[in-house]
Amino acid sequence: MIDNASLMIGIAFSCASLMVALVIGWIAARRETYLVLGALGMALAVAGLVIMSFRGSTYDSVFQIIPFSLLETGIGFIYAGSRLFNNRQANLVAPVALTLAFVVLTALPLALGFSGVGTIMLNISAAILLGLCAGEYWRTRHELRVVMLTNVVLYSVSGLSFLACALVLLFQQQWVLDAPPQNLAESINSIAVLVGVTGIGATTLTLHYARAASFHRNAANTDDLTGVLNRRALFSEYREDDLVPGLAVLMFDLDHFKQINDHFGHARGDQVLQEFADVLRAHLRATDIITRLGGEEFCAVMPGVDRDTARAIAERIRLAFAEKAFLIDTSAVATVSIGLAIGEDSETFASVLSRADDALYKAKKAGRNQVALAKVRLVA
Repeated sequence: MIDNASLMIGIAFSCASLMVALVIGWIAARRETYLVLGALGMALAVAGLVIMSFRGSTYDSVFQIIPFSLLETGIGFIYAGSRLFNNRQANLVAPVALTLAFVVLTALPLALGFSGVGTIMLNISAAILLGLCAGEYWRTRHELRVVMLTNVVLYSVSGLSFLACALVLLFQQQWVLDAPPQNLAESINSIAVLVGVTGIGATTLTLHYARAASFHRNAANTDDLTGVLNRRALFSEYREDDLVPGLAVLMFDLDHFKQINDHFGHARGDQVLQEFADVLRAHLRATDIITRLGGEEFCAVMPGVDRDTARAIAERIRLAFAEKAFLIDTSAVATVSIGLAIGEDSETFASVLSRADDALYKAKKAGRNQVALAKVRLVA
């Protein structure tokens, strides 16, 4: 059997390898600060494990304060990183306060000579922090479900192995230790952590690169200014020759937009475009596709909506934007003209778009700030 000191050295090497991988990942994506926290956590854990592996058979209480504190702080950093992975805007006050409390509760009995109590607190704090990490990944299990659930299992098993170590010492009432604990739970804990660190490293990097790929894919399909989809994304979802019977298509064009840019500058024009995109998001369903085709032209594609419902939605959008609009000069107000077409039997997406665009032109020609319906398609 491999002794615990050797296993701790193995864990330290695994942590060090993962730390390097996390740093490399962060260099490639500086916005992912959770990678930095994870790397810092691994660095502190490595330092603590290295010190513990060289303690030999001695178990001086005061000597344990440094490696135990490093290990708890390292796991605390990993927990903070998991919160940022779940939510980039997460508040880190709770992880910091909890980690500091655990460090104090572990160091205090060690300083008073109760090495067994300090060891129990180390194991309990590690179990709780790892369990909280598992909880963070459980909350994001919808994203790459199998990989995320694997992370949950690895963190949970590692945490339970620490808890088992604490329970053994509690059951045996070992309040003071004169040597490192040697029992089945300790051996299982070392193996579980070694496997856990290796597995968590693999899953964390998998999640990171999957997120990076998703970020670049979304960036390629999103309009930078308004946050809605771009023309490329629209035609990725619907090809021109796709048959789309019953599909509702709304074409939008902001009236007098050139005057906005001319009178107030492009910054104000950009703001108006953003405001209109917000109006579209507020009045359309999450399943509808909102696209900025270019300039002041937008398109909304609404599956499963009949003509009367689509027209009512278009009117609500028109009125909502009119409430936000402002007087450009004494005769022109920023409003929106809308063309509506419903896909007919055996009609292609390109054909519906064309009819909606013709209807939009009709609305502009009739005086702007209105909804126009497309003509019925003529079938030869």
